[in-house]
Amino acid sequence: MSFRTAVLLTAVALAVSISSAQSPPEPPDPSILLRDLTADFARLAPQTIRPADGYIQHPYLVPSGYYPQMWDWDGFFIGLHWANQNQADAAYLRDWVLSFAGSADNDGYVAGCITPKGPRPLFGKFAMKPFLAQGALIASRDLKSYEWLRPVWPAMKRILEYRRRTQFDPKWGLWFWDNAMQSGADNNPALTNDEHDRSAILAVDASVWAMGEYQAMAILAQHLDDTVAARVYTTDAIATRQAIRRHLYAPRDAMFWNRRRDTGEVIRVVAWSNFLPLIDGHLSRGEARRIIDRYLLNPAQMRSPHGFRSLSAFNRDYNNEAIINPYSNWRGPIWVNANLLDWIALRRYGYSTEARWLAVTLADDIHRDIQRWGSMHENYNAETGDGLAPTPEQSPNGKFAGFVGWNLLAQDMLQCEFTNQHCITLSLDTAP
Repeated sequence: MSFRTAVLLTAVALAVSISSAQSPPEPPDPSILLRDLTADFARLAPQTIRPADGYIQHPYLVPSGYYPQMWDWDGFFIGLHWANQNQADAAYLRDWVLSFAGSADNDGYVAGCITPKGPRPLFGKFAMKPFLAQGALIASRDLKSYEWLRPVWPAMKRILEYRRRTQFDPKWGLWFWDNAMQSGADNNPALTNDEHDRSAILAVDASVWAMGEYQAMAILAQHLDDTVAARVYTTDAIATRQAIRRHLYAPRDAMFWNRRRDTGEVIRVVAWSNFLPLIDGHLSRGEARRIIDRYLLNPAQMRSPHGFRSLSAFNRDYNNEAIINPYSNWRGPIWVNANLLDWIALRRYGYSTEARWLAVTLADDIHRDIQRWGSMHENYNAETGDGLAPTPEQSPNGKFAGFVGWNLLAQDMLQCEFTNQHCITLSLDTAP
């Protein structure tokens, strides 16, 4: 028996044993769950907001608890929740943009983490992920103003140029990370942290996010009367979109794969990031449904009883260990930000029942987590739904620190499914 077959049989047996060992619990009443989760978040969500302090000249967003710093995609997703709950609170997302854009050096480099003492370079020259323009577009639409961007618009353009110089492969027309840590999915096995093999992988996530930045920058440029830039950014967005389809999509496998830059070797690792092109409608309905049915909704691959895994259970590296330092664990556990994107993909391609199941499942597990701990965890065991990191032992002074960040998006998903309000849309939904 091959290793691959053995792993598949083990994963199927695990799913069967879990389902047979216990009868499925009664699904919670959505209205009661939404009421309770809303009350939980009314208490916890304000912990993510800090007043201007030192180097950071605007109110700023942090994944409160374990982390006191302002991070790139954490701030984007937290700001997305605040803006989605109340358009006036898109001011927090605006200030996130101003803080990161204002931190750009003359070359356009911006660290992925900023503290009141200044930028915090990590793991080499750790550049922020491509979310800045997308956050700016959401904030501008909600606040009904684009003029606040003018002072930092030159910096926004420099940041885009820096990323193109340092993370774009013109041979393929695709994008790469300096290492897996820069992607935010710190130990994603579809990427690499090998210091001797840095910048080696043409990445689905890096390319989708970069495309989104060009789309957003093109729209912002139009509103700021920068017509030349708008044309250039539109062209770049379309070119990246076409390259993703041409080089990363494998119709026979029904999957988007990462590839090596040097040899073009396909990296057949099914991880959370493979599904990102679905949120922007890269594929026809038939093509997308093959990916979703074969992988995302497959219990032997991505679907668990508690949401979608960050790595396929079919993979030999799959685990649900409580890792947070030096790596948080993207090799199995449930991450709410990734599940939000899966939820958007399910809704886009007509999986309304599955989208509703996901919203209820995540909200129920998070509410249970808050009842037990008084706060939340950064990620969750895909097989049990229990909170993982940070553990009390990993927290300062051995006291559970909690995590209040993008988990707040569970409220938005549940509200959308059962009240048809606060249904999140991303700038990625808007083609140039």
